[in-house]
Amino acid sequence: MTKSVINILHTIDTTGPGGAETVFLNIINGLDRSKFQTSVAICGKGWVNDQLIKNGWDPLFLSAKGSFNFRYILQLIAIIWEKKIDIIQSHLMGSNVYCSLAGWVCRVPVISTFHGFVDTDSNDRLIKMRFALINKGSNRIIFVSDQLKNHFINKYKLSINKCLTIYNGVDSEMFQPCNSGRIRRELGFDKEHVIIGSIGNIRYAKGYDHLLHAAAKIVARHPECRFVIAGEGSGALFADLLSLKSKLGLDGKVIFLGFRSDVAEILKSIDIFILPSTSEGFSIATIEAMACCKPVIVTRSGGPEEIVSENNGILVQPGHVDELVSAVVTLIENESISKCFVQNGYNLVRDKFSSKRMISEYEQLYSIHACE
Repeated sequence: MTKSVINILHTIDTTGPGGAETVFLNIINGLDRSKFQTSVAICGKGWVNDQLIKNGWDPLFLSAKGSFNFRYILQLIAIIWEKKIDIIQSHLMGSNVYCSLAGWVCRVPVISTFHGFVDTDSNDRLIKMRFALINKGSNRIIFVSDQLKNHFINKYKLSINKCLTIYNGVDSEMFQPCNSGRIRRELGFDKEHVIIGSIGNIRYAKGYDHLLHAAAKIVARHPECRFVIAGEGSGALFADLLSLKSKLGLDGKVIFLGFRSDVAEILKSIDIFILPSTSEGFSIATIEAMACCKPVIVTRSGGPEEIVSENNGILVQPGHVDELVSAVVTLIENESISKCFVQNGYNLVRDKFSSKRMISEYEQLYSIHACE
C-alpha cells in the first residue's frame, strides 16, 4: 500500500561547500512536498546549514567526531523514532555507514549515495568493514556515474542488485545560456580577453597544478587569455599553487577567486570551461558549464567520460599538460568547432542531466522502498 506522505531523513557528514553538498541540497529542495516530508540531520554549522536555513529548513545537528561515534548512531535512532521516518537518504562514506547501521536497527530502508572516488580513503584499514556494513544495511547504493559504480562493486564486492547509477542534474533555471559581463568587469578584464574558467575546491584531485603549467604555455601563444579558478582553498596545497603561479609568471593572468556563491554568474562570464582533474566521480561543474552554453575541456578522470564525447567537448588525459594546451588552442582558433560543441552540450544537459530528471529518479526510489 502506498503511503500518502513519505517521511524522509536526509543526512550528510560534511558542512560544505562542494559538489556532494550541492546535490544533497538540490534533492531536499526539489522533492514534491505534497508527497515527501523532509527532516534534515547535519554535522554542524557551515555553508550547508546556511543554505538549508535560507530555504526554510530547520536542520538537526549530530555529533560525528571520531572514527566511530556510537552517540551519532543513538542520535540517528532517536530521530528515526521521533519523526516516524520511512526512508533514510544518506550521502558520503561516514553518513552511509552510520545510517546503514541505524536503519538496520530500526528496520527502516536506507538509500546510500556516493559522489566520487575521493569519498573513500584507500589507507583506511577499516574500509572493507565499512563497505560491508553499507552493503548489509542499505537497500540501495547510489552512484553518480557508472564508472564509479563499477569501481566500487569490483573493489568492495557490493551487491550488484543494490547498486544503481543516478546522474547528477543541473538547475536549468539558474544555469542557462546567457553571456554576462559582470565577472569580466569585476576582475578588470577587457573585451578582447579570452576567459578560461575552472570550478572546484582546491584539492589534489582537481589537478590545478597541471592547469597552471598549461596556462603558462597557452598565455605564451595567446597573450589575451586569462584564467579564473573558483573554489575554496587554504593550507599547504593552496600555498604551493600560489607559489607555482608566481614562478610561472602568471600573476595577473591566473586568478584564484576563492569560494563563490555566484558560480552561475561566473560560468556565464567565461569563454571556455576546463576541468583538469586527476580523479572525478562525475562533474557537476561540467554540466553546469554546458547548460550555460560554454565549450568544455575535461580529463578522462572517471565520471566526465559519461558526460563529454567527441561531439560535445574535448577529452584529454589527466596530467597531460600539452593536451590541455592543444585543446584550449583548438577552441580559441576554431570558432565553428566551439559552436558545435556548445549546441550539442546544451542539448545533452537538457535531455539527460536535468535536475528535474535526477529528483524524479530519487522520488521513484523513495516511493518503492517506503512500501517494503
